[in-house]
Amino acid sequence: MSTLVERAETADGYRARHTLPLRVELLRQLKRRRTLVMGAILAALPLVLVVAFAIGGDPGSRNGQVTLMDTATASGANFAAVNLFVSAGFLLVIPVALFCGDTIASEASWSSLRYLLAAPVPRARLLWSKLTVALGLSLAAMVLLPIVAIAVGTAAYGWGPLEIPTGGALSAGTAAQRLLVVIAYVFVSQLVTAGLAFWLSTKTDAPLGAVGGAVGLTIVGNVLDAVTALGHWRDFLPAHWQFAWADAIQPNPEWGGMIQGTAISITYALVLFALAFRGFRRKDIVS
Repeated sequence: MSTLVERAETADGYRARHTLPLRVELLRQLKRRRTLVMGAILAALPLVLVVAFAIGGDPGSRNGQVTLMDTATASGANFAAVNLFVSAGFLLVIPVALFCGDTIASEASWSSLRYLLAAPVPRARLLWSKLTVALGLSLAAMVLLPIVAIAVGTAAYGWGPLEIPTGGALSAGTAAQRLLVVIAYVFVSQLVTAGLAFWLSTKTDAPLGAVGGAVGLTIVGNVLDAVTALGHWRDFLPAHWQFAWADAIQPNPEWGGMIQGTAISITYALVLFALAFRGFRRKDIVS
């Protein structure tokens, strides 16, 4: 009897899983100005660094200590690694917060959220579609930066082995493989920011509030990690492990820090995503 009632309440041919296809949502987001601007900024960063190194000359070592930044002009692989190093702490946080924090809040600010749900698009389906596309765009942003950096760095400094500041080098093929590992880890480490932004997006009608809140909380995490008085409590902060990927570009890579960082990030992200789905399912939609 209940089955007949459920069928009567929905139109013939209606399939919840067919509503709001991913390709439709992806095309919508790709056409938005903020997506194009963010992509242009990330693509421009390697060009800016090349000009900076050209003006400033060879980075060289300071106080006899060679850092990753000092090897930036050694090869295209080194230049790509430096681009990831200077952007992982903050610049790459912004597209993640932007794409994930602008998901639900933007629809609410446009007063189109209730019409989407009245289509009817199930709430869980709406969230999954929005989140999948947002994470896909975030990953694309993190892939775009090193790809452009490798192309620009190779044109400027040539393609060769990745010179390691502590001594030794990785062959070009090995360096490419390790950079893929680095990109994957940077993406995973940013899942906490994605979770914060997505959760806040389900709580507010102001996209800038969700984006700014996620960026602000990420900065707070970085500040807390700098407080050495916290001791081992810092091990539970995602920010504490954000540069653990440096262990992957060593002759003998160490995976312990990356494993711990991955576990911490995924745990926090899953909790935040679960809170977003749970809260949105019970929320009264008036926008």
